[in-house]
Amino acid sequence: MTDSPRFEPWKMLTYYAKAGERSELEAFVLAIGPSETFRALLRLDPAQRQLVLTTLSPTEAAEIMEEIPGEHAAGFMEQLSAGDAASIVDAMESAEQADLLAGMHKKEAEAILARMDPQRAADARELIRYPPDVAGGLMVTEFLAYPETALVRDVLDGLSEWVEKRPDEEAHVYVVSASGILIGGLDLAGLVLSRRTVPLSEIVRRPRFVSVNATLDELDNLFECHQLAFVAVVDERQKLLGILRRDDLNQALQERADADYLKSQGIVGGDEIRALPVLTRSRRRLSWLSLNIFLNIIAASVIALYEDTLSAVIALAVFLPIVSDMSGCSGNQAVAVSMRELSLGIVKPYEVARVWLQEISVGLINGVVLGFLIAAAAWLWKGNIYLGLVVGCALAVNTMIAVSLGGAVPLVLKHFKIDPAVASGPILTTVTDMCGFFLVLALATLMLPKLVV
Repeated sequence: MTDSPRFEPWKMLTYYAKAGERSELEAFVLAIGPSETFRALLRLDPAQRQLVLTTLSPTEAAEIMEEIPGEHAAGFMEQLSAGDAASIVDAMESAEQADLLAGMHKKEAEAILARMDPQRAADARELIRYPPDVAGGLMVTEFLAYPETALVRDVLDGLSEWVEKRPDEEAHVYVVSASGILIGGLDLAGLVLSRRTVPLSEIVRRPRFVSVNATLDELDNLFECHQLAFVAVVDERQKLLGILRRDDLNQALQERADADYLKSQGIVGGDEIRALPVLTRSRRRLSWLSLNIFLNIIAASVIALYEDTLSAVIALAVFLPIVSDMSGCSGNQAVAVSMRELSLGIVKPYEVARVWLQEISVGLINGVVLGFLIAAAAWLWKGNIYLGLVVGCALAVNTMIAVSLGGAVPLVLKHFKIDPAVASGPILTTVTDMCGFFLVLALATLMLPKLVV
């Protein structure tokens, strides 16, 4: 296939859909992959997109939806009729169903649920109850459960049916009580090697399980410590609710990291792509940028206080942004480490003093080195050692302030239940700018006779 406009993916999707050639359309989607299919769907208008998704079989359309970011998949489904959307959602995995429906407007989600298979709809409603960052929000409800009195042949028969219906999904088999309480798990290799008439009570194994409310960090620690591929999820009575797989947890951790990065860059409210409505994208960015206007005005006001000093020694204007920027970089490094340790559970919000002591030692060393470098540059440029002393001392002290704040602020914000990914950056930038400007200009004012030659 060439890059000719004739073969642009979005045009090919529309061509096959209009011709009603389902097999050719599905083959083309398989050939270009989910990422290119998503890109192509974004280029289509709602009517064309609806035609493509309804021409595909529900199973194929479901596979595409499972690969698309939740917010955008929900938007695609809301553009379909409730019946068409229900047939696609019905074919999705339970966890993906819940994520998609949770991202939709309540009215549209209820219309789809009303047209889904009753049992699948009930499972989806149950999963939607849980936040997306706990085990209940990540688990799948596709598993096999048998009583202790069942025989090996019963499980083998069930596995045969499973493979027919879900050839691409791994089967997880558990033993439960009459009320659904988890008793144990079954090893598939052990099942195959056992006599068909053996009751499950003789081969059941002690299960590994987690609470339905376990957090991402708790789950990550568990999977890392025990090298698990999956784990059972239970409620407070140890009733088996679902299965959590390592791959799903990894995806959730990556999504959280991506969301934190976007927040740190001032993009809040979900994943942004340029296919979103302009006003939506503008609103999300302005919520952060408008706040930063006021913070920057506060920082810049320090310069106004020392306008006479700056006018007398115009060379200081060159070093003001260097001091604030280099300090900000050092502070952002400390923020990144604190955010990482918070996400891994290595530090707790109450350990502010310990974190500060660890950061100030690094800040002292780095501040002295960076201060010496910028002082040498100022001296060589202007031939005035006092100018070098002013900017070098300012950068050294501001670096220590920046790393102290960068290490401590995320913990303090976390303690007060404020998202550190959103607030740490603006606070750090404002304070380091203010302190950097103040230190340079205040020291220059004290040494003004030595600087004006």
